Formats: sequence, structure tokens, C-alpha cells
Amino acid sequence: MKILVMGGTVFLGRAFVDEALRRGHELTLFNRGQSGVTPAGVEAVRGDREDEETLAALVEGRHWDWVVDTCGFEPRIVRRSVRALAGHVETYAFVSSFHAYADWPAKSVDESFPRHACAVDAAPEDVPYNALKAGCERVVEEGFPGHALIVNPGIIVGPGEPVGRLPWWLETVARGGRVLAPGSPDRVMQLVDARDIAAFLLDRLAEGDSGRYLTTGVAGNTTMGELLAACAEATGSDAAFVWADERFWQEHDVAPWTELPLWAPDLPEFAGTWTPSSAKALAAGMRCRPVAETVADTWRALRDGGYPPPKYLQGQLPVGLAQDKRDAVLAAWDARGPQG
Repeated sequence: MKILVMGGTVFLGRAFVDEALRRGHELTLFNRGQSGVTPAGVEAVRGDREDEETLAALVEGRHWDWVVDTCGFEPRIVRRSVRALAGHVETYAFVSSFHAYADWPAKSVDESFPRHACAVDAAPEDVPYNALKAGCERVVEEGFPGHALIVNPGIIVGPGEPVGRLPWWLETVARGGRVLAPGSPDRVMQLVDARDIAAFLLDRLAEGDSGRYLTTGVAGNTTMGELLAACAEATGSDAAFVWADERFWQEHDVAPWTELPLWAPDLPEFAGTWTPSSAKALAAGMRCRPVAETVADTWRALRDGGYPPPKYLQGQLPVGLAQDKRDAVLAAWDARGPQG
């Protein structure tokens, strides 16, 4: 099949391109050429999706079976792509996020839950990321009625992860010594490998599918303790984990998700963080590899340098505790003495 990919050189986009090439598809990548390397055997078209003239030149006299949009973040910009591609592709696949659901992370969501409201002309300075993703979905659905395929990934990990949540833990554990860990090692999590989402998306497109799928992985596929143990195994580290209770982290103003990646406190507003339902996707054939395999592959990719290095940023916020704060928090934990 002939596939147009909007983006396609970073993380999930690259995973999709790699898998599509492995299956023998013909690919065109449309991007600015600033974020990653275009693999051999792929047509690269340079351009900015905000530029309507560039989009018009891209589609002139051309047709693709599918377009896969891995880099749409603003409804007004996605709408330009939707309008330009109408009549030039059969199915528009859009990679969204489970952030688009208004009740997450407080509740365990599935495809039936309401999405955030968002105007088509909403701008990032006025509307949060969660709502913008929901707005992008609606633009695609309205522009390609019956031919829109939406996937809502959860917390994506794997080789080439740009945010750096799992890479930060790998680098921290690799240094060895005492490593402070958040909450309970038994805290259940739900992670999904970018490569598994890419394979599922290709499977659904090949079946001529449409609609939406939450692709958040297998419920309870790891715990925080198992994840950090996998980091130690992958890196060959002798790290000793010190499990500090959640109140301690909160008392020392350590931010969940950012300063302590992948830590969602045991609070009502985070109750559904690790319980979105992938039941529909799993029933449709989504296959998910073990988290320990993803951890090992991510560490190997960090060492080999085959991907752009993580930015260690979530939006404008740094990801991971700075070393001086890490030392101060560990010292504060030690200063508590024996707890009765």
C-alpha cells in the first residue's frame, strides 16, 4: 500500500515507518526534516504543515491509500492537512492520546467516555494539551466521515522515547548506589511499547478499519518495583532501592510525573491513571510485548545512539530530579531515623 506519514522520524512515527517498511509498504514522509533521519527507501518531502501552499504542492496529482498523522497537536493546523488531503487519501489515521478523555486520570476510561471540549481555532496558549488533542480528533472525524481511524495511546515507552521518562530511570539506576523510589513497589502500572501501537495501527489499516481504539497496553503489565528491577537487570546495576512513602515525597515538594517520572500519587485525582481499558484493541488483535523487553531494548538504544537523545522535557518542565535535589531528598530521608 501507499502510505503518507505526517512526521515519521521520531518515536511512534519512526516505529510506524520501520514496521511499514518491514511489511513492504511504499512510504512518503512529509515533515520539516528537523527532528530525525529519514530511512533509506522512503520518499522524503520537506515542508511545514502550517503552510497551505506547501500542502497543496504535496498532494497535487497524487493519491495514497492511507495517511498516518503522528504529529498533530493543534486543531486549526490539523484541519489544513485534512482539507488538503481530502480526495487524495482513503483513510486518515490520527495518533491522539488518552489525555483527550475528560475523565482521565481520575477515572478508568474507555472509548465511550466523553472527550474534552475544544474549538477548532483553539491555540496552545489558551487551551491545554488534553483539549487540543480532542479537538484534533474531531477535525479528522468531520473531514473523513467513516474513514477516520483514531488511536488513543496511554503512557508510551520504548526505544527513542523523546520525553525521557523511562530513560531517566534507566540512567539513574545505571549509576548504582542507593536509589530513592516512590511509594510502594507493588503499585500496579500500565505501559505500552510504541512498536506495538505501530503494528496494531498497520493491522487495522490493512483491515480497512475506522473508529477509535484506546491503545494503553495490558492492564497491570508491570509494577513500579518490577519496572525498576528491570532497569537494574538491563543496565547490570547494583542499585539498592529505598522505597519512600508518598507523603514524604509530597512534603519535600517533589512533583509527580515530571521530577519523579511515571509516579502517579495514590490520590483520588489520579485514581484512573493506570486503569484505562484497552479491551477493544486487545480483542481486535493488539499484541503487547513484556515490559522487561521494552526496558532492555530502550537501554540498548540509549547506549547505541541510534535515536535522537531524550529531551528530558515534558512540555516546558524538566523531567527527572536534579542531582542536588536528589541528594537533598535522600539526606532528608536518612535524617528521619528509624520509624516506629
